[in-house]
Amino acid sequence: MNFVKKYLKWVSTALVLTGILLTNLNHYPMNIFFHGAGVVGWTIAGFLSKDKAILTNFGLQIPLFLIGFYQLLF
Repeated sequence: MNFVKKYLKWVSTALVLTGILLTNLNHYPMNIFFHGAGVVGWTIAGFLSKDKAILTNFGLQIPLFLIGFYQLLF
C-alpha cells in the first residue's frame, strides 16, 4: 500500500502526459489507452486519499474514455 501512495500519482501523471503527447502526435488509439490508464490511476489515488476534487475531475473522465474504447471496438 505504501508503494501505491508513494508512486501512483507519479505513474498516473506520466501516463496522462504520454496520452496527451500521443494525441498531439496523432497516434490513435494508443493515446486513449495511455491517457485512460492515467485517469484510472488518478481516480484510484483520489479515492485512497479521499480527495473529492481529484475524484470529480478524473472520475468524470472515465465515461469519456469508455466512449472512446467503445468507438474503437464497435
